[in-house]
Amino acid sequence: MEGMLYASVARPPVFGSGVKSVDDKAALSVAGVKRTETIEAFKPPVGFQALGGVAVLADNTWAAIQGKKKLKIDWEKSPHSAWNSDAYKKELQETARKPGKVVRENGNVDEAFAKGGKIVEAEYYAPLLAHASMEPPAALAVYRDGKVEAWAATQNPQGARDAIAQAVGLKKEDVTVNVTLLGGGFGRKSFPDFAVEAAVLSKKTGKPVKVVWSREDDIKFDVYHSVAAMYMKAALGADGIPTAWLQRTVFPPIGSTFNATENYSDPGELGLGFTDVPFAVANLRAENGPAATHMRIGWFRSVANIYHAFGIHSFADELAHAAGRDPLEYLLQLLGPDRVVPRTELPKDFPNYGAEYEQYPIDTSRFRRVLTLAAEKAGWGKQKPGNGYGIGVAMHRSFLTYVATVVQVQVDDAGQAHVKRVDTALDAGTVVNPEMVKQQFEGAAVMGTSLSFYGEITATNGVIDQSNFDTFQMARMNNAPKETNVYIVPSDAPPAGIGEPGLPPFAPALCNAIFAATGKRIRELPLTKAGLA
Repeated sequence: MEGMLYASVARPPVFGSGVKSVDDKAALSVAGVKRTETIEAFKPPVGFQALGGVAVLADNTWAAIQGKKKLKIDWEKSPHSAWNSDAYKKELQETARKPGKVVRENGNVDEAFAKGGKIVEAEYYAPLLAHASMEPPAALAVYRDGKVEAWAATQNPQGARDAIAQAVGLKKEDVTVNVTLLGGGFGRKSFPDFAVEAAVLSKKTGKPVKVVWSREDDIKFDVYHSVAAMYMKAALGADGIPTAWLQRTVFPPIGSTFNATENYSDPGELGLGFTDVPFAVANLRAENGPAATHMRIGWFRSVANIYHAFGIHSFADELAHAAGRDPLEYLLQLLGPDRVVPRTELPKDFPNYGAEYEQYPIDTSRFRRVLTLAAEKAGWGKQKPGNGYGIGVAMHRSFLTYVATVVQVQVDDAGQAHVKRVDTALDAGTVVNPEMVKQQFEGAAVMGTSLSFYGEITATNGVIDQSNFDTFQMARMNNAPKETNVYIVPSDAPPAGIGEPGLPPFAPALCNAIFAATGKRIRELPLTKAGLA
């Protein structure tokens, strides 16, 4: 636009900090740099507000980025400056080992454990994740005559409109948000902080302002997918099937981004693969422990289903081996006779993805169908695991869609795991566009590979350690799945989700395959921790 300025923002390196003072002399000496402006730090809770910092405004993006490098900023101390991810991990794990808030209970778990049986316990851990969408956030805003018009790659234009109005002191009716092509989002671009930055800077300068985030900005100042620690315990009867099942989950909730005092998860997040376990176990208890938050936590493709599926369906595989049973046969037996899980077995506040339970119940026959189909297509049982070859299976229901994934791996002589083949069967009810369904599930296999092998965000003294694809890696062509097959179960049931359900069963199926190949049980992601990547 005519007169437009390009902005690059130096944000507080530690969440919750603000600008104490700034020396911008060197920045202003860069050719093309016009001015600098301070963006006030947010007032808790952060919500959709900008993080704050100092913006360098220039007549081109390169000059703005170079000017930002020359800023000398003294930052205020943040209460999150002591946050270190290693210590935080231990804190979450300790919490998971203790009794938590009961969020689902069937039967009498304590009494069942007291009767004995073979006791199996396991702990699982999944780290913070960055979205790392292919295009980092960018937005253009114009503040003129008491109104704002913005152009943004946003997944949430209504939220962007309201956040901009609040930030610049306008009524929401005076803000217009134009939605551009997204360039990837996975939930990150539901948070419109980058559009808020552009609007605030346009008001301050009286000119159109385009804010462009670098890749480093995107990874260091993301709205992260939550870290989680899980504890699992079961008592196996003489037939190897659990007589008692206890599970705990501990993770900083998304609610903490909108309520700074929130440290327990709400029914919505707990209903994502945790309180909706479909197994026919008479005595089952699910508990949730508190977790303090030191960063922005937000939505991510399949949300809490990622770590809940990893823990629960890895544990199911562990129980199969403890019972000396074939994992596929064991899963089918865990489901019990075909049934619709009674609504009375689930929590009173179970959200069911916002759908009526009568229309979208948990139907174990649909699990059985996808399990048997995926296993059949993958050739389950035709090749014996060993000599570095392994096959693993996992299932999961998310966004009302039933999915089973079988992963085959080969671990080479150097100990590196390679995904040779992925077979996924899904029942999403009535399918309108089967080609789009296949694309989503093929993409989920690649994304699942990235997250399982490499995905991890850590912090030292409150500062995020990772900054680009050298330290937060993605799967490349040479380590993406070599073959991916997707099978759609014909169904006249009501249509369900397809964008997110392919991701949750991938990691447990992969890790179960690695165990079959090596005898090494993976309970912590990413696989770089185990030297497999």
